[in-house]
Amino acid sequence: MPYTTEDGGRLNNFAAEPKMYQAQPPTKRQQAQYAILGTVALLLVGGLISIAFFVS
Repeated sequence: MPYTTEDGGRLNNFAAEPKMYQAQPPTKRQQAQYAILGTVALLLVGGLISIAFFVS
């Protein structure tokens, strides 16, 4: 663990830093999957709202 000593003699413990990496943009297949999941989510929410409207 990396410790540092401050002026008053106190020890300060820092967390271990994770490795850094560059995020990769989504592939065409992932973009298509996101579009499909978004459409399914919209249909589900729209269906739930319409059911709630007709029941009430």
